[in-house]
Amino acid sequence: MLDVYVNVNQANPMPPTVGKAQGEVLSAVRDVWTIGDLAAELEVTPRTLRFYESEGLIDPIRGPGGSRSYTRRDRTRMQLILRGKRFGMSLPEIAEILSMYDGAESSKIRQLERVVTRVGEISDELTARQRDIASTLDELAVVSEQCQAKLKQLRAKA
Repeated sequence: MLDVYVNVNQANPMPPTVGKAQGEVLSAVRDVWTIGDLAAELEVTPRTLRFYESEGLIDPIRGPGGSRSYTRRDRTRMQLILRGKRFGMSLPEIAEILSMYDGAESSKIRQLERVVTRVGEISDELTARQRDIASTLDELAVVSEQCQAKLKQLRAKA
């Protein structure tokens, strides 16, 4: 299970990720990824990683020639960013949550309280959308029935 908070002082223990093709354990033994490796693992483009770096959400190590090396912290932060995006969070919201953690227990509490609040809001928004979709589907069914009945009448007259 992925921890919600990101410890900026130490690597966040993560369960191993099993490779799709060979069934090998990838993440349990890795501490550093290239941009291509991390992009492939997270199923994003290298441009996505560069974008989140430019936004200050991840901070890869720069090697000679400007090559990027991503740590377990960067990988975990990217997983949280991508999860936040899937949940419909904005980048400022994600940045706020990621920046709350400074290692102190009070920071964990603040961060988790903020996540709980935002997840509740997102859940409420999705539930409302779900109701709207169900209503629209019901209306479409009625319109379809009316159109089919009218079509049947017109064909009978022809």
